[in-house]
Amino acid sequence: MHLPSPIHTYFTARAPQDRAAFAAAFADDAIVRDEARTHRGPQAISDWWLAAKAKYHHHAEPMDTTEVAGKTRVRAKVTGDFPGSPALLTFTFGLNGDRISDLEIG
Repeated sequence: MHLPSPIHTYFTARAPQDRAAFAAAFADDAIVRDEARTHRGPQAISDWWLAAKAKYHHHAEPMDTTEVAGKTRVRAKVTGDFPGSPALLTFTFGLNGDRISDLEIG
């Protein structure tokens, strides 16, 4: 499956060694919504990502992708140290050029 470059980086970055590349995939004003919390900007988003990786030791494997209302929706199988693992989650990405402008995980 072909994913746009910043989305590919989102799913393949390794914590903590790929933190800079992960943060660079997001626009300066990017927003991520996950677990009823909002994270704004590459620094806060990469902090959230590292904390989630440390807490859940999770990995997301993209299963399929669709375009919906100008957004890229990726369904992924997420495995890790959390109740209900593995889980099928939807990652809805907004892109602005070659950067992620917004992401909602649900």
